[in-house]
Amino acid sequence: TPGTRLAREWQGVRHEVTVECDGRVRWQGQNYRSLSEAARAITGSRWNGPRFFGLRAGQP
Repeated sequence: TPGTRLAREWQGVRHEVTVECDGRVRWQGQNYRSLSEAARAITGSRWNGPRFFGLRAGQP
């Protein structure tokens, strides 16, 4: 849902993303096409975005 904010702590730093009206995800002033792209930008490695942000089973 647009306006939803998701947060995750990674390596001692809290990261928050916001879902935009067009479905993109905003993190630190940048737009990403998906949660997975945002998670990759945060971690530097490939992640399933919904899992990284705790929206799926097996959450970190």
